[in-house]
Amino acid sequence: MNKDEQLRNKAYDEIEKQKKLVDQDPYRLHYHIMPPVGLLNDPNGFIQWNGTYHLYYQWMPFKTGHGAKFWGHYSSTDLVNWKHEEIALTPSEWYEKNGCYSGSAIEHDGEMYVYYTGNVKDENGDRKTYQCLAVSSDGLQFEKKGPVVELPSQYTAHFRDPKVWKQDGQYFMVVGAQTTELKGAVALLRSNNLVDWTHIGILTGGGTGKLADFGYMFECPDLFYLSGLDALIFSPQGLEADGMKYQNVYQAGYVVGTFDVKAGTYEHGEFVELDRGFDFYAPQTTEDESGRRLLFAWMSVPDQDEQDHPTIEHQWLHNMTIPRELQLVEGKIFQLPVQEMENLRVGAAIEHEVEMENESVQLKGVSGKAVELILEDIAVSDGCFDLSIGGAARIAYSKEQKIFTLERQSYVDGVVEKRQCQLDTLSSLHLFIDTSSLEIFINGGEETFTARFYPAPDNETIRFQASKKSNFKIKKWELAKVF
Repeated sequence: MNKDEQLRNKAYDEIEKQKKLVDQDPYRLHYHIMPPVGLLNDPNGFIQWNGTYHLYYQWMPFKTGHGAKFWGHYSSTDLVNWKHEEIALTPSEWYEKNGCYSGSAIEHDGEMYVYYTGNVKDENGDRKTYQCLAVSSDGLQFEKKGPVVELPSQYTAHFRDPKVWKQDGQYFMVVGAQTTELKGAVALLRSNNLVDWTHIGILTGGGTGKLADFGYMFECPDLFYLSGLDALIFSPQGLEADGMKYQNVYQAGYVVGTFDVKAGTYEHGEFVELDRGFDFYAPQTTEDESGRRLLFAWMSVPDQDEQDHPTIEHQWLHNMTIPRELQLVEGKIFQLPVQEMENLRVGAAIEHEVEMENESVQLKGVSGKAVELILEDIAVSDGCFDLSIGGAARIAYSKEQKIFTLERQSYVDGVVEKRQCQLDTLSSLHLFIDTSSLEIFINGGEETFTARFYPAPDNETIRFQASKKSNFKIKKWELAKVF
């Protein structure tokens, strides 16, 4: 038995060994992608190929901490019903022995090419990094081709997360990087055949331009065309908190501009956070066969109290966001739940038209562990409008301050913590609640807040409150249990 087979069998054994304990967790999610056991992090290789969506993911099956990552694999024909497939990649070769780190997928000549970072550490903890290629004819079994990109001299070994795309008859790769001056950067490479790659230079960051001194590392870059402009999503590390911005340990966001294919340069605007909540990192996008730009993100943040989540007692940790569609509106990225999420609705909607004034109410039928809420025609005449979920999370909008707030009871020490953004007006809310996760889409996707939270397992209450006068229409659906 070779090492790949040994690692696969060991992972499958761990799934079976821990299955009962994992399934007993009341915080297990109903419709979000989770690991069958162990730790999940970055989305990888997100692609629609031959009519099927494939989402690979960083996976440590043997513990709820980080380590030598595998590529786990889910597939779906409709973005809501997912099948857990066989393991895609194991860290079985010399160039990846400490982890098959994050990467991307592209179709070429009827096959799927996946690019990923092979992580290697020696006995002293010194790191080497290789950008590797594996090829598949079915999206399930992969033939590893080994390293195709060695480390360029101007970067440290923190050089990872290749994203590959085709444009104007050429192939491009962006890689998250740290320069030898310890500045975050995105590296750009070009190829004519997907095997031989030439390093063009630094696309952004690295000591020059708008992102000259923007943290010490950029992770998970993703450059794509959207409604006439080129958007670059990435996850910078090392930013200092700035008012309501950059409140998490690390961030995820984007810039918008113009990518010059011939020159290999990129002119862009200011960095904007993609999500204002507690738990959103390493997003990756793909364009599907209908032309939509779709996104998944990891619903957590590295080094941010990961080992305090209560799910660890049940031998699993972390999940993905729901899939989202991106739209560019006047230079700003809006995020919307994909339309297919409507297929999870069970039965008819419960509907109310609500007028409130200096009161707190629970609406008949508006409660539950796994539900979707749509609030429309919101009119907050004055004061503050808020709703609480399971006694462990609270959403509030202050008309006077023009501030939107998400509060949650910390799973570390029980203290209430918050994330906020400026919001001129509140007209609509679209909420997805799932036992221990919350995703909030504001004003048609103008802003989003994403978070894990942990209410008492038997607390399904949703309560509305207005300090003065507020009106709104609401629809509520129960959502099906997929997992």
